[in-house]
Amino acid sequence: MAGLAHLVPASYTILVRAAAPFHPKARAWVTGRRGLWERLEAKAPGLRGCLWMHCASVGEFEQGRPVLEALHAAHPERPVLVTFFSPSGYEARKDLPLATHVDYLPADNAANGARLIALLRPSAVLWVKYEFWPGTLGALAAARVPTFLVSAIFRSGQPFFRWYGGAWRRMLRGLTHLFVQDEGSRALLERIGIRHVTVSGDTRFDRVRAIVEANEELPTAAAFRGAGPVLVCGSTWPADEALLRDAFAGMDRAVKALVVPHELSPSGLAATEARFPKPLVRWSELERTPPGNAAAMLGSNPAGTLLVDRMGLLARLYRHGDVAYVGGGFGEGIHSLLEPAAWGLPVIFGPRHTKFAEARGLIAAGGGFEVHNSDQLRTVVRRLLTDPEARRSAGAAAAQYVHAQAGATARVVERVQTVLGETS
Repeated sequence: MAGLAHLVPASYTILVRAAAPFHPKARAWVTGRRGLWERLEAKAPGLRGCLWMHCASVGEFEQGRPVLEALHAAHPERPVLVTFFSPSGYEARKDLPLATHVDYLPADNAANGARLIALLRPSAVLWVKYEFWPGTLGALAAARVPTFLVSAIFRSGQPFFRWYGGAWRRMLRGLTHLFVQDEGSRALLERIGIRHVTVSGDTRFDRVRAIVEANEELPTAAAFRGAGPVLVCGSTWPADEALLRDAFAGMDRAVKALVVPHELSPSGLAATEARFPKPLVRWSELERTPPGNAAAMLGSNPAGTLLVDRMGLLARLYRHGDVAYVGGGFGEGIHSLLEPAAWGLPVIFGPRHTKFAEARGLIAAGGGFEVHNSDQLRTVVRRLLTDPEARRSAGAAAAQYVHAQAGATARVVERVQTVLGETS
């Protein structure tokens, strides 16, 4: 079964290319990689010896970002390369000031991995959370490039822990060190003989705290907010929006909602627009309006919706809310709960969160609320929006939960610094 781990990425590439004419995401994956090697070769002289961080998408990038920033601050002479697997990650961070270059990860196979490493000669590599590509990771191990897995979390059902998982286990053995989020992950790894592991915690806690400490105001959101209160609906999918629509329909008071859909396609935005309370204004319209005229766009109605049709704003938008609903809990899994929690917002989410320790932690702390249907959502929203003391207490619990979990970045950076010192 050793070839299975290599067969998966090869099969994925074939399937994505076949789907490209019919599926926008697949098409973006293919078109984004056109000219990739030419771009990398042109940039290679300025990238040799780089700190390289690879992420699946935006969420994983934000998770690894505090580590990369700390290492770059300590080694400003080293160039920085950031690669993404997904088009959404690349598009959101392609102009990152911290990076010398941002691009896609080449299609995974041993030849591409060896070619990339020979081209870049990276001094250290950060692989964030998951993304186990055997060709690239095998090439890094063969070239003895220090490679670190950051903020990883493991579950017993993954291939590493199954009878056929030999090739996956070899990927782990080839890593210089693994930083995992919890003791359960460490125990699973020890069971298969992987002991170069540190329980460091989750670097996302440090990232969201840094966003709060920066305290960046978004005037467009402030103009919409007015006197509030505001429910921020972050990373919503159609199932979340249908639930919110039904909950709002039965409310006995007005709701002011700031909505940030997960998908920003024209058709998706139009569908989202149809689901939420009116008056409704899009971010792109409101940001062109003088602050004094913003209220006029929504009339005197205390309800209304601001539909955010811009990428990269959500983590800072929570600053202007009072309560958060985070999407994904009626699909494949919830999105970031830590961003609103760090701002001191009570956080509401759907039931599909078993893979997310922060959901359990927030519920236990009193800052998180699981809902299964629109009636439950309506009850929770009504109570939190109308009872300032309940809202304050739950928000303080959420913020304290984030504060107590911080510190993973320092633990990771200390270990990586030791290796970087040896390669200087």
